[in-house]
Amino acid sequence: MLNKLKNELNEHKRAYDNINEEYLKDIIQVADIIKKALENGKKLLIFGNGGSAADAQHFAAELSGRYKCERNGLSAIALSTDTSALTAIGNDYGYEYVFSRQVNAIAKSEDIVFGISTSGTSKNVILALEEARKIGCKCVLLASEKLENSPYFALKAPSKDTPRIQEIHIFTIHCICEILDNYFKDK
Repeated sequence: MLNKLKNELNEHKRAYDNINEEYLKDIIQVADIIKKALENGKKLLIFGNGGSAADAQHFAAELSGRYKCERNGLSAIALSTDTSALTAIGNDYGYEYVFSRQVNAIAKSEDIVFGISTSGTSKNVILALEEARKIGCKCVLLASEKLENSPYFALKAPSKDTPRIQEIHIFTIHCICEILDNYFKDK
């Protein structure tokens, strides 16, 4: 078992070694897009399925609460937290619409809509991003290198291994939180 855990640790290290300067610059660019929207009274809507739903909730909590420093709360909402909406929309329209219906109801032009999908192809995430574009939102997709093309600003975690992708997603979310903390702490 110890050797198995050492192998997992080595895979983790290799995945992080694949994070290049371009990916870090993309993180900075996304944080800047979010910062500008929040400065202008816009909000951040975040969503995903399974572990990505938990990541969306974690991200929203770090921004509306506190990441590392005291600052005013930032307008961030995880769309995966309203079980009544999820089950009603899933029942009435189908699960693929659980996020797009919420985006349609909540999002306004220039809000940031942030989808998280390990594969980058989750139908309900993609439909929500499509709905957001119709409204005039800025769209970000946190995915993996498996994603070939995307009409959205895509942060592609440099891995094809699901656990490593998820670890890099959390790293990415924390980097964005760090940048936003540093910017908003004195505001």
